[in-house]
Amino acid sequence: MNYKLLHIFRNTPFGRETFLQSLYFCKTIKASPVVYIPKTDKFLMYFANDVVQVNLDNSFLAFPDTAHEHVISLFDQAGIPPRFYEPKNFTASTLPDISSQFDYMCSPRSISDLSSKISLGHLGPKVRRMIKQATFPILIASPVFKPWKSICVFFGGSANAMNALVLGLKIAIASEFSLKIYTVLENDNEETYRNMVRGTDLEKLVEQYVDEWCFYESSEFDRMLYDVPHDSLIVLGAYGHGVIKEILLGSKMEHIQSTVTNNLLVTGPSCRISLT
Repeated sequence: MNYKLLHIFRNTPFGRETFLQSLYFCKTIKASPVVYIPKTDKFLMYFANDVVQVNLDNSFLAFPDTAHEHVISLFDQAGIPPRFYEPKNFTASTLPDISSQFDYMCSPRSISDLSSKISLGHLGPKVRRMIKQATFPILIASPVFKPWKSICVFFGGSANAMNALVLGLKIAIASEFSLKIYTVLENDNEETYRNMVRGTDLEKLVEQYVDEWCFYESSEFDRMLYDVPHDSLIVLGAYGHGVIKEILLGSKMEHIQSTVTNNLLVTGPSCRISLT
């Protein structure tokens, strides 16, 4: 299947880093990046239960005369055929409707604040809202281009954590990179979490593709973050009980972002991940 990733291009050095991350991700998992070069500072994305208006800062409209040329050049450097997205429908003349029929989307840590304010520890509200509604995972890029060579799944025991595990296995199969699972023990023991996989369709895949399942006491969250390889892709669920309870709406996600520079692949509550 030809998976597609939507990338909103920002024609700045910071935007170049984010696009390089999209290209690397797609090349690694054998997906196709599709680039939208915005001509207005806002657009709509229609999801099943919500319509999200994304307000872009002016940097997304920078230097329009060279944006297409820069995208083509970066596609060529990656050895990937260029593909562009042009909106067909407009709610208003300056408000294009962007399709949500993609398999992935890449986003910087914020898409509605000035890039000078973008830093570790801050996740823009529009990104949060898209993650909550999107039927596809969202790749939250590291501040600068950072190749990843392994996959780490944060598993807290919720239904969406299972979703993240399926996604992590899917990425491991496509990339042929190693996979580790990281779990913080709350009121349960290791076997409780292992039993969540036993007897399911995932059991054999976990045995085949997971190199190690790492467990930590509840007080060792920072230690766990330090142990995660710096050049790994972190896959996690956005909502659910367990260690990552409503992670993107609370302080835990901000703590992760202020601690690690890894790329994050996030599944929200509307994602339905399959291995096919």
